[in-house]
Amino acid sequence: MCCKGFLKVMMFVFNGVIFLAGAAVLGVGIWVAVDRVSLLGILEDIEDAPPELAQLANIGYVLIGVGSFLTLMGFLGCCGAIKESKCMLLSFFSIVLIIFLVEVAAAIVLFVFEPLVQKALDEVGQKVVESIVRKYGDDESYTSVWNGTMSELKCCGYNNYTDFTDSPFESTASLYPIMCCTDSSRLCNENAARSDSVVGCFQALVNLIEDNAVLLAGVALGIAALEIAAMVVSMILYMNVGK
Repeated sequence: MCCKGFLKVMMFVFNGVIFLAGAAVLGVGIWVAVDRVSLLGILEDIEDAPPELAQLANIGYVLIGVGSFLTLMGFLGCCGAIKESKCMLLSFFSIVLIIFLVEVAAAIVLFVFEPLVQKALDEVGQKVVESIVRKYGDDESYTSVWNGTMSELKCCGYNNYTDFTDSPFESTASLYPIMCCTDSSRLCNENAARSDSVVGCFQALVNLIEDNAVLLAGVALGIAALEIAAMVVSMILYMNVGK
């Protein structure tokens, strides 16, 4: 009885964490879906973009779905542990096992097809630069999205300041966005932008991920360990129900 009680407590803790994680993901998904002043706005304005890229515009709804699913799964696990329901415990185990296998498969696919991913990113970069040259300074909403992105990430263009060359903004004012220069008190002309060499937004995003690589790896390993532990505890509890 003592062992079963401990397992129930552990199961409740694991699923409580999953429930809270799902609620957090759900909240982020709602925020992304509502907030249009983001990099997603840039993606939506890229013409002839790969079909896969267009799906990124729906990432907010994907996060809402994932968050809702995790929240429901955490609730299912907690109820299964409290009520000692074999059906709920087995359902929970099956769902977590499927999620774990999908995550492993996704990691393998990403590793194996890394060259294709890099090629796709290069194609996306070219399309983004073309959209900048065509719209920045002419399309108010598009320009606002880019300005917000550059201010937030402290970056300039997709690659660098040259992405804005021949854009409506540069052609009209013979200047570059102020974010392309480190000194906001002076005019950001071509010479100033070249000498300051502000990093491009894609590289800034890569740098942000690399700077937090240890944290991200720790979170990924923690999630994997949590999933394995939850499966083990749920199966042991399942086998002990009724004894």
